[in-house]
Amino acid sequence: MAASPLAVAVGVTAALLSISSFAPQMIKIWRERDAQSVSLRMYVVTVTGFACWTLYGVLIRAWPVIASNLACLAMAAGVLAMKWRFSRHPA
Repeated sequence: MAASPLAVAVGVTAALLSISSFAPQMIKIWRERDAQSVSLRMYVVTVTGFACWTLYGVLIRAWPVIASNLACLAMAAGVLAMKWRFSRHPA
């Protein structure tokens, strides 16, 4: 059964908002070369969650779930990588 145009529009909007929500944090960390205020634990949990959602999408063969969560995983992993790179006290 195909999704309604409204459902598709809501899904695309949700995916784009979720993906882009990491951009301001990434830009701030990169510009300031400082990630001390970023919670390491929170981003480890976030990256793990997006990895699980991506795997779930693969298991149920749902490409929208896979694509959106893979993109979110990449963005959150980018923040996490910068946390490790730029933190003075990585905890």
